[in-house]
Amino acid sequence: MISAIWRGLGDLVRDMGWNDAAQYIFARSLNRLSYGRIDLRKYYFCSQPIPDKSLLPARRGASIVVKQVDRSHPMVSVFPRPAQVITRRFNDGALCFLATKEEKFVGFLWLQQNGYLEDEVRCRFTPAPAGQTIWDFDVHLETEYRASFAFARLWDTANDYLRNAGIKWSVSRISAFNPASINSHVRLGAFPIASAYFFSGRRWQILLTGNAPYIHGSAGDHNIPEIQLDADPGNRKRYRRFLEK
Repeated sequence: MISAIWRGLGDLVRDMGWNDAAQYIFARSLNRLSYGRIDLRKYYFCSQPIPDKSLLPARRGASIVVKQVDRSHPMVSVFPRPAQVITRRFNDGALCFLATKEEKFVGFLWLQQNGYLEDEVRCRFTPAPAGQTIWDFDVHLETEYRASFAFARLWDTANDYLRNAGIKWSVSRISAFNPASINSHVRLGAFPIASAYFFSGRRWQILLTGNAPYIHGSAGDHNIPEIQLDADPGNRKRYRRFLEK
């Protein structure tokens, strides 16, 4: 058993680095010791330049069709998210890019301008500079398509839209405890610009971040913090482990 524990620890360190691996273990332990009443989430915020060229040649992944859709599309009803979450996203003006193959649901990608109200924690994330940045979130692929060209096809279609709209950067948040997502973003040219910790209980939440408001406490939806995130590469911060992955 001890050797299995050490192997598991070694895998965590290899995937996350010592710092994030230790924080992941602390977060899991805190959640278990509190019987699920306390959560710790750590996010990296990353900026991703909109590329001048497509990720894929025109013929690659051509069987996967990606279109921008609204709430009236019949496939919205099968999205693997709660109906109220999807409704709120459309009500907030979010843009949805849907991937299908032979009329079968493959995945989606969402974009939001002028700030995004997070689903997992109480916080609004606002990318800057205004008019040149957009927030991307919830890039989802069904399991059977995660090793296909679907991810690149989604981004190629979204990037075409963003280039035509004059958008230069896309900003997003990534769980520090999700190395697969970090690696996917790095392969697209993303780099970290900030990070944040969210401690939350049943109603209360404490935010710690290197950006304003730096420290914030709340006990309900009436007091939601906002973090402004500058996507300009001139403000690039170095998180060595993130960049090496």
